[in-house]
Amino acid sequence: MVGTLTSYQNLSRDIPAAISQVAAQPFEAREVEYFTKTIQTIKTVEDFVADRRVFAFAMQAFGLGEMTYAKAFMEKVLNEGISDDDSFANSLSDPRYREFAKAFNFESFGSAATSFDRAQGEVVDKYLRQTLEEGQDNEGVRLALYFERKAPDVTTYLQILAQPAIATVVRTALGIPEATAALDLDKQVEILSAKLDLDEFQSAEGIDNLLKKFTALYDINNPQTTDAGGVGLLFGQSAALGIDTNTMLQIQQLRRT
Repeated sequence: MVGTLTSYQNLSRDIPAAISQVAAQPFEAREVEYFTKTIQTIKTVEDFVADRRVFAFAMQAFGLGEMTYAKAFMEKVLNEGISDDDSFANSLSDPRYREFAKAFNFESFGSAATSFDRAQGEVVDKYLRQTLEEGQDNEGVRLALYFERKAPDVTTYLQILAQPAIATVVRTALGIPEATAALDLDKQVEILSAKLDLDEFQSAEGIDNLLKKFTALYDINNPQTTDAGGVGLLFGQSAALGIDTNTMLQIQQLRRT
């Protein structure tokens, strides 16, 4: 049985080659072609959300596939944009929504929002990387790949807690029980700050050390599932872990209005 660390290292050694293999798959190739041809013809938020394939592709690209059903929620994210500090996207703790609104910035650029590369080529690149990660049978490898990609952007403890996959990697690496996720945020920050220096996220060596700890402990904690397909923590198979509590509450509020 190949361990999580070895599987992760083998894959991460040549990510471009792995992504090229994903892009060559028939389904992914068709979806990339459709998105590339169609996105530039979309001029409004309503048209964007109404095109099922384009919208699902974009949501997948930003790791929000589990939220594709929440069209009213995402329309609010896009319509309010990110220019106002009090906008809907800026009020959410999960940074993926701000990233999404920035890429498809209808609020600032109107009908021209989809003409920029950040709404076209960059989204395709994100889609292929996300699909590569989600395609791994070993859940630990999926989490490690995501962590490697997103960790350099983390500058606060709250950003760790806002992203379930990153929080899972950190808790596992530091031996913090998953049950602490139910505690108040202030208490969770206190626990993290006592065990983790955020400077570790700003160096390749620090990230590598955390991933070595994570993969070793992941295999110990999951001896029967290291190479088996499991329930995704990040990728929509578990709403409680893939969507933070803040977002779930916002969805419920929108449904009641």
